[in-house]
Amino acid sequence: MTINVKFDYNLLCRKVLCEQLDAMGLEYSLLGVGEIVLNKTPDSAQMLVITENLSAYGIEIISNQQTALIQRIKDAVTLVVNGDEEAQKYNVSTYLSEKLDYSYAYLSNLFSEITHTSIENFVILKKIDVAKTLIIENDLTLTEIAYKLNYSSVAHLSTQFKKTTGLTPSSFQKIIKKRKEKIGNRD
Repeated sequence: MTINVKFDYNLLCRKVLCEQLDAMGLEYSLLGVGEIVLNKTPDSAQMLVITENLSAYGIEIISNQQTALIQRIKDAVTLVVNGDEEAQKYNVSTYLSEKLDYSYAYLSNLFSEITHTSIENFVILKKIDVAKTLIIENDLTLTEIAYKLNYSSVAHLSTQFKKTTGLTPSSFQKIIKKRKEKIGNRD
């Protein structure tokens, strides 16, 4: 028997962080996705324990400030793309500038320098990932998916989808439908 599940990665990560930090007796605040403020600076032995306990869950402590900022950009873009109502009130450049308190030009240059791609391209990739998930998990029309992801039209979504995946969204839907039918026939 196969059971399909859906994860809220942000909630899951926050829960793991809280459980682990509470178990270590640390006083902390979770600021946003990927940011923890410890009320007291841990000594090197405590830091080692924190690092080991979190790494067991695939959570890595980032010590390089530029790498941390890149991760914050990625997390903020993920919030925008996944439909955070507050984030969707703004365009991505304005949201990132206000949320991270840096000029968009600086964020864009840093992101491109470190990741070798633009923020705009990263946004497109995230949107297409969400579109694929919506096609797989929901019975939404392409029009509904385009609207949900703030595309100006289905044609715009289709163009970016094809450019990114090599398939049109309709072709992708048909493949997923056939796979689901095969799995249904096996049970």
